[in-house]
Amino acid sequence: MAGSNAKEIRVAGSGRILVAPLGTAAPADTTAAWGADWKDLGYTTTDGVKVAKKDKIDPIDTWQSVSPARFVYSDRDLTFKFQMLQLNEDTMPFFFGGGAVTQVGTSGVHKYEMAAEPKFDERMLGVEFTDGNDVKYRLIVARGQVTETEEMALVRTAPLKLGVTYTALAVDEKAPLVTFLMKDPAYAAV
Repeated sequence: MAGSNAKEIRVAGSGRILVAPLGTAAPADTTAAWGADWKDLGYTTTDGVKVAKKDKIDPIDTWQSVSPARFVYSDRDLTFKFQMLQLNEDTMPFFFGGGAVTQVGTSGVHKYEMAAEPKFDERMLGVEFTDGNDVKYRLIVARGQVTETEEMALVRTAPLKLGVTYTALAVDEKAPLVTFLMKDPAYAAV
C-alpha cells in the first residue's frame, strides 16, 4: 500500500546470524527450521547487523555533451557487518579465516591455529530477525566470505568482540546475491 502507514515500519527487535558450508539447503520459508549444518554464531553486540549495498556506476562521457550520455554498472558490493561476542568452535574460524578448533589430549585444552597464508573460506550466511510475534525476516546469502575483520581488544573492562564484514559473492549469473524471505502482513496485497 502506498503512502504513510505506521504498520509497515519494522524494528529488528531480536535476531540471529548463522553460517553453513556452501551448498547447504536453506529454509524455503520463515517457518521451516534451519538445518543441522547451519551454525548459530550466538550473541552479537546491540548494533545488530549493518547491511550495505553499494553499486558503482560509471558515466559514459561524450565529446558532444557536458553531461553523461548514459551509465554502465561496473560493480555491486553487498556487505553484512556485525560483532560476535562469543568465542567458540564456530566463531573463531569464521573470524580468523577458516580452519578448525581441535582438542589437545584429554586435558580439556583446545587449540586453534591460524594459517600463515590466507585461504579462501567461503560460506553461506543466514540472518534472521523478528519484530513482535507476527513479523519474521530471513536473509540468505548462498556464497560469500569474511573480507574484513576489526581489531580485537583484550581489555578488562569490556567483552572481546569479533567484528567482521562479510561480503556476498555471486554464485552464477542467474542466482540472486541474497534472498529475502518475509512473513509480514505488509506484503499481503502483493
